[in-house]
Amino acid sequence: MGMEDEIKRLIKVCLSILASLCYTYFIASKIPKGKLRFFSLLPIFCLFTILPLSLSTALPAGVIALFITWLGSFKLLLFSFGLGPLSSGPPLNSLLLFIFTTCLPIKAKQDGQHHHQIAPNHKTSQNPKLPLNLPTKVLLFGILVALTDFTKYVHPNILLGQYCCMLYLFVDIIVGLSNATMRALLGMQLESPSNEPYLSTSLQDFWGRRWNLMVTNTLRHTVHKPMRSAMETFLGPRWAPLPAVLAAFLVSGLMHELIFFYMTRVPPTWEVTWYFVLHGVCLVVEFGVKRALSGGRWQLHWIVSTLLTIGFVVVTATWLFFPPLVRNGVDARAIEECKELVEFMKEKLKWDGLHKI
Repeated sequence: MGMEDEIKRLIKVCLSILASLCYTYFIASKIPKGKLRFFSLLPIFCLFTILPLSLSTALPAGVIALFITWLGSFKLLLFSFGLGPLSSGPPLNSLLLFIFTTCLPIKAKQDGQHHHQIAPNHKTSQNPKLPLNLPTKVLLFGILVALTDFTKYVHPNILLGQYCCMLYLFVDIIVGLSNATMRALLGMQLESPSNEPYLSTSLQDFWGRRWNLMVTNTLRHTVHKPMRSAMETFLGPRWAPLPAVLAAFLVSGLMHELIFFYMTRVPPTWEVTWYFVLHGVCLVVEFGVKRALSGGRWQLHWIVSTLLTIGFVVVTATWLFFPPLVRNGVDARAIEECKELVEFMKEKLKWDGLHKI
């Protein structure tokens, strides 16, 4: 009954989102871009902020917070001023496409287009490819979820490392399913949600070109580009990207803090904010070192740089990112929710099968 009640609440949330986006598409889009359109969307921003609070389960609250409260609101913010993915048409070319583009972390693939970066440009590493398709990710995620039954035999740090893998797979599965839905309904070719982040050779490579590319693209338009333009007056075009990178990581940290609040319902400890601030500072230092050594021949082998990069991401995540979730039992709740959802779907399928007989 608990799962059925939560599904009913989730349906109400989805209907609220649908009504809000219909208003945006048919009414707010007719208002001239700028302050007037922004003020017309303020009620939508407020609604999107409180929607996750109506859900009692951790995973749905976190997904709605990421997709709607953060990314959806940021896309609508850009749309207010005639920018971003929602302003590529009049707006777009159909209500369905407008809704999907707002709600889902997707981006249409354009011919000859490369992934954008928050960080300054750098050469793509020549490491080999090791792609994982969606069914493989689902299988690996299921195995890792099943292994959580043996957590009492596992060292806590190893368990947190397992959570890092599960987080990557979960995000990629959700976004991958979104992409598959869009391809099936609208026949669109979409960019991959990530680009093998486990092969990153630097923090620039990890955050700018490989991990959670829709978030990267959204932050690039809403934070990085405006801050970079403002800083060019004071620092010049060579160094202006650095404070822009720091600002993007700070905003990312604050938004993750908000997502964690929706999932835990306890006041923030700011650990996750410091996680992103730390990575922003380290990325800026990394960029400065590369600038200082530009023209030199000293360069780490890609295997060494990959191990150092992934090791740094995982170690700092076990130190600052996951503790607020583990401390409040969200990790155990989320895993149980995954298992309950699977059991719920099994029961529904059995019930439907009996009715057909």
